[in-house]
Amino acid sequence: MDIYEQIVQLRREGRRGAVATITNVRGSIPSFQTAKMLVRDDGSIAGTIGGGCVEAEVWQAAREVMEQEKPRSLTFNLNNNPKYDTGLVCGGTLEIFIEPVLPPALLYIFGAGHVAYNLYKVATIAGFDVVVVDDRESYANRERFPDARNVVAQDFEAAVVSLNVPEWSYIVIVTRGHRDDMRVLRWAVNANARYLGMIGSRRKTISIYKELEREGIPREKFANVHAPVGLEIGAVTPEEIAVAIVAEMIATRRHAVPNVASKQFPYPGASSSHDAAQDAVVKEETV
Repeated sequence: MDIYEQIVQLRREGRRGAVATITNVRGSIPSFQTAKMLVRDDGSIAGTIGGGCVEAEVWQAAREVMEQEKPRSLTFNLNNNPKYDTGLVCGGTLEIFIEPVLPPALLYIFGAGHVAYNLYKVATIAGFDVVVVDDRESYANRERFPDARNVVAQDFEAAVVSLNVPEWSYIVIVTRGHRDDMRVLRWAVNANARYLGMIGSRRKTISIYKELEREGIPREKFANVHAPVGLEIGAVTPEEIAVAIVAEMIATRRHAVPNVASKQFPYPGASSSHDAAQDAVVKEETV
């Protein structure tokens, strides 16, 4: 199996890695330009860029690249640094580009109404694999969500039992009612997903939190919930709310700090207009 096949296999298994490629060579080195080495998340490697101390440093940098999910370039001058004089090199300079190998971003959408449908469309365009879950077969079906990885038409509490949510996943709760939102959130706060958002006003959110606290769920479990979901861009329609949600997920995915406010709870500056818009959309879902 060549290194490209191993990269594909790694992604299919939902694992991380990093690929180091020699991009530029000056002088004599113990390898060749375009040589590649794959470093997997368990520390194992495939391929080589020449061995020795250079490869050891690249291995360490690759571990950091896959953790930070950002590429990096390294330059090694084998002539001037005695630590690279291992008897294996002839002297020279090489540049190495290290890029992360990441599993596909996986989005679980709970709900299949207007917001969920538009969220599915925008998220798919943005490169997310989507799983849709709803208890209504008339909404949760392949005709409505043809490009989804999976569509689950099942009661929410029954559906989550069979879901294996990896840590790089994103969860958005946009069901047609507050009670269903609460049922899903009860499970989702323990799912260890990378992103968790729930539609609805701040008033509704706090009401759900309090009820779940009375059930024994610790308050700190809600600290990372984005609710009202999405960046504060004044979104009103289902289409606009979908854009705001995907923008917030992208900011999380890229470790970015946007210059517009996030709704990660507790967020003291949530606007009443935004709250009202999300509650209004939820009400439409019940019609």
